[in-house]
Amino acid sequence: MPALTVSALACARGGIPLLEGVGFTVPEGTALILRGTNGIGKTTLLRTLAGLQPALSGTVTGAGDEAAYASHEGGVKAVLSVEENLAFWAALYGTQVPEAVYPAFHLAALRARPAGTLSAGQRRRLGLARLAVTGRPVLLLDEPTVSLDAGSTALFAGWLRGHLAAGGTALVATHVPLGLEAPELDLAPFRARAETLTDPFL
Repeated sequence: MPALTVSALACARGGIPLLEGVGFTVPEGTALILRGTNGIGKTTLLRTLAGLQPALSGTVTGAGDEAAYASHEGGVKAVLSVEENLAFWAALYGTQVPEAVYPAFHLAALRARPAGTLSAGQRRRLGLARLAVTGRPVLLLDEPTVSLDAGSTALFAGWLRGHLAAGGTALVATHVPLGLEAPELDLAPFRARAETLTDPFL
């Protein structure tokens, strides 16, 4: 069954249309990989699906309260420990922190460490661990492996495959192979006619 369906979606950044006519379906238990050059609007699309900015037109089903968004920023609070960060997110989402999240993201030895003292890769793993705390089945992932070494990338990819095997869904913008058996969607055909923005962080 479809977990995420997008129809005739148009979105913009800073008032400038980037994408139009975007449509796809991601069934439960599967992922879809977003492809496209820098500036085409991958981040803008994910932010629109996450409800962080309005769409110009079109419909989205299966996102909203069913989805969790992970951007380039991990949302980590530097003054809190690893354990306190996860507890904060659990309280925010009305869930409990699964004990398995610590070994899954190699955080067991870092539980008491203030997040501000972690390396970039460790902070990234902590930020991604939030996904396991949300309890939400649909994941909107924007370059999730930024700052991760090969080992941590493989660690996250393994967790993501487990999420999909449990019936979850993922929409992933990435330039790094994650070993997922997933179709790809090239956003080039959906470039808006009025698109002129070349911001590399889209």
